[in-house]
Amino acid sequence: MLLELTQWLGQHIRGFSVFHYTTLRTLLAVMTALFFSLAFGPRVIRWLAAKKIGQPVRSDGPETHRVKSGTPTMGGILILISVALTTLLWADLSNRYVWTVLIVTLGFGIVGWYDDWKKVVFRDPNGLAARWKFFWQSVLGAGAAIFLAYSTDNQAQTQLFVPFFKDAVFPLGMAGFIALTYFVIVGTSNAVNLTDGLDGLAIMPTVMVAGAFAIFAYVTSNVNFAGYLNIPFVKGAEELCIVLGAIMGAGLGFLWFNAYPAEVFMGDVGALALGAALGTVAVIVRQEIVLFIMGGLFVMETLSVMLQVSWFKYTKKKYGQGRRILLMAPLHHHYEKSGWKETQVVVRFWIVTLMLVLFGLSTLKLR
Repeated sequence: MLLELTQWLGQHIRGFSVFHYTTLRTLLAVMTALFFSLAFGPRVIRWLAAKKIGQPVRSDGPETHRVKSGTPTMGGILILISVALTTLLWADLSNRYVWTVLIVTLGFGIVGWYDDWKKVVFRDPNGLAARWKFFWQSVLGAGAAIFLAYSTDNQAQTQLFVPFFKDAVFPLGMAGFIALTYFVIVGTSNAVNLTDGLDGLAIMPTVMVAGAFAIFAYVTSNVNFAGYLNIPFVKGAEELCIVLGAIMGAGLGFLWFNAYPAEVFMGDVGALALGAALGTVAVIVRQEIVLFIMGGLFVMETLSVMLQVSWFKYTKKKYGQGRRILLMAPLHHHYEKSGWKETQVVVRFWIVTLMLVLFGLSTLKLR
């Protein structure tokens, strides 16, 4: 009922000419999603606490994390509700890119929700079996990839564009484009999920990257800007600004409750969904490599886990005893074990992300 009411209200609001401006609707999307998050946040937290949906803490983790045990998790529901309502209210619902990103986001959110629900409510430490989790992620990622591949307007939308080089463009073909899109969406989803381990650590970098991609979406959709900046022109991409604005507002509202000491955690329901959303947007605006740059924190966290696990298995096979590169993976736990306070890790990683986002934005002109 609420979704239908929001959609009906959005159709009538967008009928006024002043709301045809993408920039205005993007700002309104940020403020609307922020309002929804702040308004619904206390209610969602109370509901999660009443259902005893509390976060389990790793026994081998930092000792300072013991006090987090039982803190309500699955707070990503708050983000998804805010993003969905705001998108229905302010976005052009006839735009295929809006629906693609929204469906992928909610789809990955459902996978994360079921995983969290099994872990917390059914007390299953393994949650959704890894093979099934990957299977459903693959179904959603491949589905989005195939849809985007066969709904492109021109050949340029299936090419790989390399930043910093004016004419570095590589044709991928349909098969290559589908494969790249699949890996970007699924990979980014899991990367954000791995990063979500400290209070506020994952959500603020997500907000920063979303804000930067809103700029990319806006200039990509303008044929004059795209030609001047030598980036691909993607008709209709400007509507992604509203979705990204909603992610920014919802993320900032969630941070109000997730800042140290956190009242609620995002859980897989939020992390998987937000990562998938960023990956899908990056593919649509043809800036997959820029996502790799701006989301460098997510990349470092993922690589730290991959290297730690690979080295442990290799040394165990060769020497009979596994050895570790880091004190603990993912990377943020390594710095905690090294003596950094949680707030130091979070803020410093935010600063790193800000630098990477600015570097990524510079690729608009440095070609």
